[in-house]
This record gives sequence, C-alpha cells and structure tokens, in this order.
Amino acid sequence: MKTGIFFNKANVKINLGLAVTSLLMLGCNETKDAGTTEIVLNNKSEMQLTDKAISIKKELWKGEDNRKKNPLIISGSDTIPSQLNDLDGDGEWDEIFLVTDFSAQEEKTLQLEWIDESTDYEVRTSVRFGKREAADEPVKPATEETLIATDMPKALGFQKYQTDGPTWENDKVGFRHYLDGRNAKDIFGKKSASISPEDVGVNDRGEVEDDYHQMEDWGRDIFPVGNSVGLGGIALLVDDEVKRMGITVEDTLNNIKETTFKIVSEGPVKSVLQYEYKAWEASGNSYNVVETTTIWPGMYGFKNTVKVNGLTGNEDLLIGLSNINNENPIEEVEIGDWVALIAHDFQTYEREWLLGTAIVLPKDSYDGYIEAPQQGNLTDSFLAKIMVENDSPVSYFAIAGWEESPDKYFDDPASFKDYVVNQVKQISADIDLDIK
Repeated sequence: MKTGIFFNKANVKINLGLAVTSLLMLGCNETKDAGTTEIVLNNKSEMQLTDKAISIKKELWKGEDNRKKNPLIISGSDTIPSQLNDLDGDGEWDEIFLVTDFSAQEEKTLQLEWIDESTDYEVRTSVRFGKREAADEPVKPATEETLIATDMPKALGFQKYQTDGPTWENDKVGFRHYLDGRNAKDIFGKKSASISPEDVGVNDRGEVEDDYHQMEDWGRDIFPVGNSVGLGGIALLVDDEVKRMGITVEDTLNNIKETTFKIVSEGPVKSVLQYEYKAWEASGNSYNVVETTTIWPGMYGFKNTVKVNGLTGNEDLLIGLSNINNENPIEEVEIGDWVALIAHDFQTYEREWLLGTAIVLPKDSYDGYIEAPQQGNLTDSFLAKIMVENDSPVSYFAIAGWEESPDKYFDDPASFKDYVVNQVKQISADIDLDIK
C-alpha cells in the first residue's frame, strides 16, 4: 500500500547522461526543424534485433533550438517511445534516445516531429531512491545524496536508505546498489514486466523495513551478497592485493572520504544513475572514481561505465561476480569484441531457485580472472581483471536471468549461455543512421 510520502513518477522529469550501445554519429544532411524529419536506420547485421538501443546525437541537428519542445517519432502507424536526454548536465538536450526492433538487414524510416506537449509512454525503466536523516523521521523520495566517511549505518545506529540504497529496473529485472558504504550490487527477480511498487523497503509508517526478501506478486530480492561486491560491483587489484572500495556492514568508518549519488535520468526507455567516490584510500594511494549505471528495456541486465583517477600503474580494475551459493565453475566465453564470465546454479537464497549471472567485459582490456581471498572485507567472488588507464572510462555489462522471470528460459545452463551470447551480439550489432 502506498503511504502517501512517495512521488508519482509521471510528474517527475530528470534528464539523463550516458551514451549507450551504438554511438550513431554517421553522416547527415542539414535539416529543418519545422515540419517532419526523416530518420533512416539500417540494421547492417544478419540478426533480428529486439529493443535495440538507439542514441541520436544533437550534433546531427541544425536550425532552431528545440530544447523546449518534445520529439514525436512515428514508424508507419506506430509511435516509437523516445526521450530527450541531457548528457553533460548543462540543461540542454544532447541526444534523442529510443529502442526499436529490426528484422535482419532491415532499413527502417522514422518520421520525427517536434511538438510542444509531452507524450505519455509505457514506463519500461525506473529508479527508486528514498532516504531519512534520523531514525524517527519518515523516508522521503530523493534524487541525490552526499555521504561522508562517518555516515555508516553501524556508526549512525540506523539505516538511512530505502532498500539500503537506490534500485533500478526495467521490464525484465531489477537491481540495487548498497549506497551505505558497501558499494555492492544486488539482484531483484521480477515475475512480471510491470514496474515494482514505490514503497518496497518502507512500511506504512515510512520506516526503513526489509520486506523484499519475501515473495510478492512483483518478485523479491533473490541474490545473497554477503561480503562480495555482488553482480558487477568494483574493486582494485593493487600490487596483486585485492582492495575493496568501501566497507562491510560491520564497519563504522568508510575508506572513502565522500560519496555522492544522483539520478541523472529516469524515463520510459532509459534510466541512469551516477556515483562519485572521492578520496578512496587504498594501499597508501588516494583514488577518485566515477561510476555510471544505465538501464534500458528488453535486456536482463545493465551497462556500467567506470573511470578511475589516481592510478599509479600497478593497478587493475576488478569486476565482481558473487559466487555465494554457486557450486559450479564459471565459464569464460569469447563473443566478438567481448568476453563473458558466466555462472549458473541455485545461486539464490537457500539455493531455492536457479539463477544465471554473467559479466560481459571488453576483450581488449580483459586480463583473466581470480577468486577473492577467503578472508578479509571482500570475499566470495570471482573477480575479472581489467587493464585500465588513468581517468579513462571502461564499460561492461552485468546480466541476471532467474527461472521465475517473465521469460522462463533460464532454468538450465545452456539456455542462459545462449541468452548471454545472443544479447552480446545484439549489443554489438551496428545500426547506420541518416537524417533527411
């Protein structure tokens, strides 16, 4: 039941900042903003593509400034849901984003008009974040947060955040990030395509409450995280020693001086979250890290982009794949320009359900994987090693397929592997773009 303290997402507009799957920066002709513009998309691959992510950059547009208007995109008699996104936070749009389907080698012509009113589309992505400043205060919705090293639950005596931090989801799967200093990533299994309720993790009195480890109509938290970094969480390997970015639930002082979080965008077809970790102390060094998480419809996963400043040359970025309740070896699969580490087992709580998990990594910077130490503040994980340069971003994907999810084909390892391979090929497929 709604408590009345939560907001209606239809009335909240937050601009977004991240380019995704295909950077469609190909040639275009000068266009006029009045009337209708043709956008020609050409699937160059031999694959049928479903919910293919399309990012059309503002640099392709000339003429009248349309920042006070809204795009309306038509394909034949159908409207294609889209949104304008502010990639750099300057208050002006930088891309039009949409997802659409293609048959193999299909050329598709879309009609774009600029209209004054906004259009209500089916909501297929969402972010949920709530916080409180004292144990006796109700949780209130928020779009950003700053916490310092002493703002840890063990030191404060209470949990500030709804679901321990922000959650994000699409029509297939949900995730959450432990903003309370742990910086691990968890999985919410979904039983339907509908967006889960706003009050998950909060009771009728507005108090933080763990009510998401029991099955509801929408689903539940299914993934044990413990002292791992979950699915797609990050760490560093410094002089061959694993260094956790953050703390465990029992610690009172963070090793990060300041952490900031903001919802960059929450829209019907794309949502983005961003974290900045300032002055992370590890092995006598101080690092600044920016992490950007993006989700769009149709995929059992999310995209993550990480940039580390302060590297001295003896570090690898580590990407985690929790192995709690996993009794099977992981499989390493090359897929074009990517490498996937894939696990499938009864990886859920009490080993009750089958769950496939995978991290998909750029092959040109992948340097194998290790297992986390058996003791310390980061355990129970496979850790992929990624070669990184100072202040240079690296992007990867995290994928989770639960046997109770809307598409019930994740109950055996072969099916989950086939899904991961197909999804990576979908991500990699090139789309040519022309504007007429």
